[in-house]
Amino acid sequence: MKLTLICLSTLVVFNNAFVNKCVTHSPTQLSSELQMTILTANGKKKNARAGSPLKNALGGLGVKPKYSCRKGECNSCTVSVGGQRIKACIGKVPPEPTLKSLKEKGLAVR
Repeated sequence: MKLTLICLSTLVVFNNAFVNKCVTHSPTQLSSELQMTILTANGKKKNARAGSPLKNALGGLGVKPKYSCRKGECNSCTVSVGGQRIKACIGKVPPEPTLKSLKEKGLAVR
């Protein structure tokens, strides 16, 4: 496994000291931070960052689920994303699927 070394150098003015902070990241950690998922609804496609709030991504697609409690207790905001039922008010955008056909077409939102 290849590791990437990221070093941050800062100068601390109060102590007149030079501090090096090095953090090691594996390639999977770096790529997961920028992972995008394609969502589709009503013929529209939108790239959404995996882990971002689902309600924001649905708004960009023009899908407006009904909200009552906004806490996920009443289940009125439940939508189907790629066949999986998620509560839009508290749910997150799922990670990108591993199947090539779903990566190209995107996850269907209903």
